[in-house]
Amino acid sequence: MLKGISPILSPELLKILMEMGHGDEIVIGDGNFPAASVAQRLVRLDGHGVNEILGAILQLLPLDTYVEAPVALMDNGDPADPPPIWADYRSTVDAAEGDRPFELVERFAFYERAKKAYAVIATGETAIYANVILKKGVVLQ
Repeated sequence: MLKGISPILSPELLKILMEMGHGDEIVIGDGNFPAASVAQRLVRLDGHGVNEILGAILQLLPLDTYVEAPVALMDNGDPADPPPIWADYRSTVDAAEGDRPFELVERFAFYERAKKAYAVIATGETAIYANVILKKGVVLQ
């Protein structure tokens, strides 16, 4: 264990976050997401939910400030009925990075984008349409 780093972030995931460069993307997939079949690098965190992992990652990983929307969600196709977990994501991102725009990505386009991501995290999240893509930014000192 290390001080200041969430214990849910495995050594494998920490290594991946360090390897990622500006513009690289990482997917946090819910329990139904086909993580193993799309991932170039797969990290399993089955005992945790997406929002918990999102919060832990955002303590270390800056979001890209050079793109309009550094956070992408898998679109459920119903703007009148967004998944309730999206509000949790909004709160988590706002707390870590301020008010950053989210992008909605159609389901099959999300899968294609996930195939190009640097890594995919498989979680035990039971909420549907709970998948997130984060685009890494730069650390400004």
